[in-house]
Amino acid sequence: MTIGIDYTAAVHQSAGIGRYTREIVKGLARFGALPSFTPCYRLFVADVGKDFGLPPPAANFTWRTTRFTERWLARLWYRLRLPVSIESWTGPLDLFHAPDFILPPLRRGTRSIVTIHDLSFVREPDLVMPGMDRHLNKWVLWSVQQASRVIAVSEATRQDLIELYQTPPEKISVLYHGVGPEFKPIRETACLKAVRQKYGLNDQPFVLSVGTIQPRKNYQRLIQAFAKVDTKAILVIAGGAGWKNKAIFDEVKTLGLQERVRFPGFVAEADLPALYSAATLVIYPSLYEGFGLPVLEAMACGAPVIASNRSSLPEVVGEAGLLIDPYDTDSMATAMGQLLEDGSLRASLAQAGQTRAGQFTWSKTAAELVNLYKKIIEEEIDG
Repeated sequence: MTIGIDYTAAVHQSAGIGRYTREIVKGLARFGALPSFTPCYRLFVADVGKDFGLPPPAANFTWRTTRFTERWLARLWYRLRLPVSIESWTGPLDLFHAPDFILPPLRRGTRSIVTIHDLSFVREPDLVMPGMDRHLNKWVLWSVQQASRVIAVSEATRQDLIELYQTPPEKISVLYHGVGPEFKPIRETACLKAVRQKYGLNDQPFVLSVGTIQPRKNYQRLIQAFAKVDTKAILVIAGGAGWKNKAIFDEVKTLGLQERVRFPGFVAEADLPALYSAATLVIYPSLYEGFGLPVLEAMACGAPVIASNRSSLPEVVGEAGLLIDPYDTDSMATAMGQLLEDGSLRASLAQAGQTRAGQFTWSKTAAELVNLYKKIIEEEIDG
């Protein structure tokens, strides 16, 4: 059986959906095949040459590339509505998996799966880049309706699909994200010192938050809450620059926190385990998340966690962290102050977090994904 996967995000995006796509493909490569199901995978990548330097993940994987950019393909497919199917590059497929919200045109008879990470553009349109909400609403809804099966990355996203898009519940499968074995507590002093130096941090204790600098991550309220905490710790907000972030940086100046709040920028994936391990605590006050991978990774590294009580985050954290109302800066400040002062609580949450994170692995996600591929293809054969 031949399965196509859109790998474009994995090549062109460092975080978010790029990481998700890289991890599920690595998991599929490690998993191999089921006794009665041996798939061949064709990985489609836009905006690259024929030989772009990456070896296939395993023997049953091959690359299918095009020099067309994602923007040009979007124009062809979604603006001009040209009937140019993805099989023009991949060749005939039994099944195609779109891990990034939107399906491309497919030939009649090709089964399909689309992964929906969240419906924030429906729930919280003010938190989405202007213009993107209209595009996403139209084509994500179309993709969900067209797909043979929909993957939701959390139960919260599944419920949103049912409520907001009237998606039949039996069409949706929940496949959680995982956490890789590289995310573990780092104890080596030299390693911890090196990551502090690389990102301009001194030896002070620090509260860490990881994610793109944008309104949905709720950093402005986090900064306001941190101003209320009586501590020698600093606040480190690590992430690449997103949209509409001026108010976030201005808040630091308005509150006079230039010496207490640091923005080291995007953190390389390889440095994250040490950064999480060095943090006194990790806080993730996001207003809306489809899953919330940084929370899971932080717990796997033994960092005590505070997270928003909205959308998917209570599913991820369970009882292994403190949950706060992301709109309540007093609640946020109280939780940070409590954890910074109480070493025994930090230790208890660190242990609980590692146990909780152990329930989520990319290997488990890959096994569930292979079984889902098999089920969909066999349904088509039986039909």
